[in-house]
Amino acid sequence: MSPARRSRTARGPGTGERFAGFLDARLPLSDAGRLMRKAFPEHWSFLLGEIALYSLVLLLLTGVWLTLFFQPGMREVVYTGPYAPLRGVRMSEAFDSTLRISFEVRGGLLLRQAHHWAALVFVAAIGAHLLRIFFTGAFRRPREINWVIGVTLFALALAEGFAGYSLPDDLLSGTGLRIAQTIAMSLPVVGTYVSFFAFGGQWPGHDIISRLYSLHILLLPGALVALVVVHLILVFYLKHTQWRGPGRDNRNVLGKPLFPEFTATSVGLQFTVFGVLFLLAGIAQINPVWTYGPYTPHQVSTGSQPDWYVGFLEGSLRLMPPWETNVAGHTLMWNVLLPAVVLPALLFAVLYAYPFAEQRLTGEWRHEHHLCDRPRERPVRTGLGVAGIVFYGVLMLAGGNDIIAVTFKVSVNALTWILRVSLVLGPVAAFLVTRALCHALLRRERQVLTEGEETGEVRQNVAGGYESGHRPVESRRPGAPLRAEVTRPGARTGTPSPQPPEPAHPDR
Repeated sequence: MSPARRSRTARGPGTGERFAGFLDARLPLSDAGRLMRKAFPEHWSFLLGEIALYSLVLLLLTGVWLTLFFQPGMREVVYTGPYAPLRGVRMSEAFDSTLRISFEVRGGLLLRQAHHWAALVFVAAIGAHLLRIFFTGAFRRPREINWVIGVTLFALALAEGFAGYSLPDDLLSGTGLRIAQTIAMSLPVVGTYVSFFAFGGQWPGHDIISRLYSLHILLLPGALVALVVVHLILVFYLKHTQWRGPGRDNRNVLGKPLFPEFTATSVGLQFTVFGVLFLLAGIAQINPVWTYGPYTPHQVSTGSQPDWYVGFLEGSLRLMPPWETNVAGHTLMWNVLLPAVVLPALLFAVLYAYPFAEQRLTGEWRHEHHLCDRPRERPVRTGLGVAGIVFYGVLMLAGGNDIIAVTFKVSVNALTWILRVSLVLGPVAAFLVTRALCHALLRRERQVLTEGEETGEVRQNVAGGYESGHRPVESRRPGAPLRAEVTRPGARTGTPSPQPPEPAHPDR
């Protein structure tokens, strides 16, 4: 080989380099490499969304298995299975197949209960994740669309949970379906048509279980998975929020790289979630439908309580006075329409609109925000959030007013009036107290930063008085307030004192 030939060969790309260039021109390998190095914050509160994600994964896995054995029919059959108390009782195919899964299919009861526990944790994790985003202001520009997606996921999770809860056609879930049919009937003018369409005729109809089954295994899970995928894509594209601290600003993210550190943590959390849910399924009984019996229209189970995530609807129905109005031969059922249709619609409308309303009031819509607020720095927002939690909690308590009255031997009517008053005054008191606490905490931090931390030493001054010793705050010590974090909130909106905006990050 000539020297010129050898030099050209030495300068040319090797086989591996040519192959890498061939793949990179056709596949986004360089982008994937950058994606693997993407940083994720390490704070525990950022794991709430992952708990929701892995609960959804377990829901899908166990749900696919349960569909192999469940029969979504309302045709009456006679039970001949091993559960003696119900042997010979007429029931729907749906209830019969639920009993067969629980008592005859190997591992059926474990997987059915794991599915139910995963549903409860899924909704709870979404709710906790939304609260974390709300109280830290992580819904601000450029993440408003992700907030809208999260609220929509919460609404779909409620609908998915109710649909699955109703499928066994037991006495408890049938009572819930009866309430749902009453809510549909309360719609002015079109209520009767909506009820007939949904249930396939007059109550109880013949099609509601099969229609709920299609929603539960196909339409709603498809919408949930699609929105979760879009949500995750936006999280990667917009980068993650992070708590303020040394070296952190709007242009960077400090934390673990996606691979391998964050991936290892996330996989460990996934197996932990799976393990806890299966542990609950094995030792904590939930929804024992065989003790309720099959649904019959003329029976209602005593002390019936829905799953916690729809308990606020039950409470709103119980607190509403029996108001009705007759207009042109039509009865407006205010006692059902207002608490079960208007109130939830208003609650979700407020959730959807809040990020846009707050940013308009504070003027923060003009700049991007990638650093989380501490709740105490936003007294108004934090007060509103706590007031909403108290409002929701009162409705939850009202959903079990009969059980509470029997347990504590108090009048159910007196308890209902107490809860009605609490529903109005409780959120107002919670807002005022929370806002005052936030201001007090900020004042205390400003005092510490100004005067320093107390050393515990007391000395006598030249005038004969006594004073305590102080030392400067070490801002890098864990738990110590940072000077950049302590701001003076505005009186009207709770906006921190204006700070010069930082330039947007050039590369996400």
